[in-house]
Amino acid sequence: MTNRRNVLRGAAAVTAAAVGATAAAGSAEAHAGGREPTVKEPITTNIPRGQEKYFDPYYNVVRGQVPASYHPWVANRQDKILLYTRTAGPRHAHLGPALAAGLNPALTEAHVLQNAIVKWMGEAGVQVDWTEDVTLMPGIGSTYKAVVFGSTSRDTLFKHGTAVQPNAAVNTTTPAHLDAARTALRQYVRAGGGFVGIHNAIGGTEYNWPYYEGLSGGTQYYDHGANQNGTVVTLTKDSSTQGLPPRWEFKDEWYNWMPFPTRVKFLLAVDEASLATTSNTHPGHGRFHPISWCQYYDGGRSWVTALGHDSQAYIDGSGFAGQAFFKKHVVNGILSAMGKIPFCV
Repeated sequence: MTNRRNVLRGAAAVTAAAVGATAAAGSAEAHAGGREPTVKEPITTNIPRGQEKYFDPYYNVVRGQVPASYHPWVANRQDKILLYTRTAGPRHAHLGPALAAGLNPALTEAHVLQNAIVKWMGEAGVQVDWTEDVTLMPGIGSTYKAVVFGSTSRDTLFKHGTAVQPNAAVNTTTPAHLDAARTALRQYVRAGGGFVGIHNAIGGTEYNWPYYEGLSGGTQYYDHGANQNGTVVTLTKDSSTQGLPPRWEFKDEWYNWMPFPTRVKFLLAVDEASLATTSNTHPGHGRFHPISWCQYYDGGRSWVTALGHDSQAYIDGSGFAGQAFFKKHVVNGILSAMGKIPFCV
């Protein structure tokens, strides 16, 4: 742990700044990282020019509040996103039953999250495709502006249930590359793709893939307490926090993190003093418990939130406390990851 903390240098300073003066620190970091490039620039080293101080050797990427590291490599991206909700373990009720293979399979009323994202983004003028087909993960040259992982779980990018004969493993006519979706997602992000993770997408997805942990903010879900009411604290000005009050009520599981997120812009936190119970194992995060954040990562944009456990949070007019604020946060987070509104500044 000591060596890892040395590698992820500045974590303690970032946390302290977030507790004491999050908005000011976030603003300074945003300007320190330059501006997003608008044209392709040659890559002559492992680290994009001028970004040496933002290189993270643990994840082998440039990441953090560094707009100049963005890769504008795909010029024909459409106002369109892919919603991916495949689960390879526990499945949240808001996802409904597993979807059929292919693109845009039939949805029912039980597919609450999927229906909400399609509706919400449609209201914002964005077309949504949806799938749980691991073979459809976008990769190099994809024209989607963002890929949204909605409450995915476990090794969601592994092609399960495919028999591979050992003596035929080098035969390219067999589906021997069972984690091709990992390669696709990495290449998509590296070309400037947007990534959005909602709830369990950073709460138990791809535990054993370091690249995904880095994409999630250099962190992973450890555990949570009861599904309970709590007070959300809006930490800083951002496109995805615009219109949110300084404090607002919501009900969720309030995920705990290990390791603690680093090199990100913290957007929302939960006031732990507002929670009736906590985890029996994880000690919590005390005065600063983040639940949403953003960063540039390996040439792309990443925006994530741990909120969104309860199905009622996805239903307009449900009367669920904070539902309208949650909707605004998610929609603007997706729009920012797409590059349609300013990202992480």
